[in-house]
Amino acid sequence: MKKPEWVIEKERAKRAAAAETLWLFGLHAVRDALMNPARVKLRLVLTKNAADKLAEAIAAGGLEPEILEPRKFDTQVPLGPDQVHQGAALEVKPLDWGKLADVALTGEGLPLVVLLDRVTDPHNVGAILRSAEVFGARAVVAPARHSAPETGALAKTASGALERQPYLRITNLADAMGELRDMGYVLIGLAGEATMTLAEGLAEVGTRPVAIVLGAEGPGLREKTRETCDHLVRIPFGGAFGSLNVSNAAAVALYAASSGRGGA
Repeated sequence: MKKPEWVIEKERAKRAAAAETLWLFGLHAVRDALMNPARVKLRLVLTKNAADKLAEAIAAGGLEPEILEPRKFDTQVPLGPDQVHQGAALEVKPLDWGKLADVALTGEGLPLVVLLDRVTDPHNVGAILRSAEVFGARAVVAPARHSAPETGALAKTASGALERQPYLRITNLADAMGELRDMGYVLIGLAGEATMTLAEGLAEVGTRPVAIVLGAEGPGLREKTRETCDHLVRIPFGGAFGSLNVSNAAAVALYAASSGRGGA
């Protein structure tokens, strides 16, 4: 019996995911990945200077480094010319954080989740992961398509948070939002034109779990995402005109949400 096309496609995607690797670079990103027992590590390439600085992490990571002369580094590691690697690069498998329900219900941290609607800039996502870790969120969630995947640039911006802060890339954002609502989460979307402020929205939520939903800069939340939110809120500004990029807006919202839940 011939397999249905959707089964074939699912198996193909699973094989592709299993084969996927990425290069992390920079002293902080490589150190934190080496120290993470959950990270599958494949190849470590260092200059002598970087190896001296990472001696403790190398011992913990259990991977023998390849030591290269600085002038030969760029010829052996597939990094872009604008990527500041500091003489350290590590090939790894993407992290597997498991199912959304497991992380959102019983994960470490506050009952607080961040949902990203087509935020594709790895620097923004890296900064959001860093803020999510600082303010104790359980997860950052984004669709597998039209979102920033794990990359070296994302890891470098996250400054180690990628190794500790769950970053789940799911199939369908609206379905994930519905799943979170069934778990008791209240979905709060940030939209500049909303009449309700962030503080007012959080006051209505009280002590219930919160999922903060953020859209890409420019287009913002898609219509389907907006319709799925329980509340749309805005961050008020002191001047006649004000705007924040998505990573700054996430930091403000995470601080506000965590303040009423035993956080900062």
